[in-house]
Amino acid sequence: MLRQSTSAPMPGTLTGVALLLPITLSTMAIVLLAPILPQLLHTYRAVPGYEFWVPMILTIPALCVAFLSPIAGMLGDYFGRRRLLLAAFLLYALVGVAPVFLTSLPAILASRVGVGIAEALIMVLSTTLIGDYFTGAARDKWLAGQTAFASMSALLFFNLGGQLGAFGWRTPFWVYASALLMFALVLRHTWEPKAGRPVTGEATPTLGWSGFPWRPMLIILAITVYGSIFFYTVQIQASSGLVQLGLTDPARIGLLTSIASIGVPLGTFVYSRIGRWPVRRLLLVEFTMLAAGFATMGMAHGPTAFLTGCFINQLGAGLLLPTLLVWSMSLLSFDIRGRGAGLWQSAFAFGQFLSPVIVTLLARQAGGLMGAFALLSVGALLGAGVALIAPFRRGVQPTEGAIAHG
Repeated sequence: MLRQSTSAPMPGTLTGVALLLPITLSTMAIVLLAPILPQLLHTYRAVPGYEFWVPMILTIPALCVAFLSPIAGMLGDYFGRRRLLLAAFLLYALVGVAPVFLTSLPAILASRVGVGIAEALIMVLSTTLIGDYFTGAARDKWLAGQTAFASMSALLFFNLGGQLGAFGWRTPFWVYASALLMFALVLRHTWEPKAGRPVTGEATPTLGWSGFPWRPMLIILAITVYGSIFFYTVQIQASSGLVQLGLTDPARIGLLTSIASIGVPLGTFVYSRIGRWPVRRLLLVEFTMLAAGFATMGMAHGPTAFLTGCFINQLGAGLLLPTLLVWSMSLLSFDIRGRGAGLWQSAFAFGQFLSPVIVTLLARQAGGLMGAFALLSVGALLGAGVALIAPFRRGVQPTEGAIAHG
């Protein structure tokens, strides 16, 4: 029997905000704790191999996101996005706050694995739900807003972690309880989405990959890994570059780096104005800006020129990430949208992991960090060249939030 799916409420601003805020939890997982890393190292200095294990308190969640995001997407497609997202908020709050009460380093590391599992679910499912509820310009706006929110929250959490760390290294972990507020917002302002199309009988979700647009998605995923390496280079290496240029005051270095990083949310704002341009044109502009930024950084002889290059680079990065995310979502139907979002998040996290490795290798070849920036400029120019000649096209945007065509 042919049955029309039940009509759902129309998503509004509060729905978008409820799904935008969770992206800050991925930033919180590492940035909030960076200021207390020296205290953690001192506390567990008697543990064999502590120099290796203690920093993993910060990095384990990101590795979990890289490996588990596709599984999170599959589970969301099969069991329902909203109910899993709500459960993930509760898990995040529980294991996130746990180090306040834990004493052994292995137990804390185990809790961080739990944070990574919850973070993978939260990042993938909140992004998927934005794709379910919104379409066209509204979808582009909320997806782009994720990049801006993540970058701006990094500035907040770094300072918050430093302030709370003055009361002991356990205190910042209480901030993880903020996931309960996001649980309440999602519970109040969202609903379990259904495919907005006629179905025969009851739709049967599967964990398979039938109908998945592998060819275009693999292209997007490759560009995402490539672009993520460039994106995180400035965030990770800018302070080291300023030290090489003669700055020694950590507070001043942090302030200047934060100012340069404003380019990311500004780039997402610009994207909200030009995001309907053809994908090829957007990628050409973005990789050219990344290249120009790296070139300026590599040739800089003082902090001002260096920070100018950082800002140009981050402006391009703020444009690139929503371009890739919106492009991928435009290819995904409702039934496989979670899997596609999971693969994209995994690619983005994998690029984050690769970034410092690539920069270190390039610095050895180029005689230092500034030489590495120059080589990265060439790499970004190659990306612009590919965008110039490749027939990249956006998928067909749906007319309803829960429908997409591959």
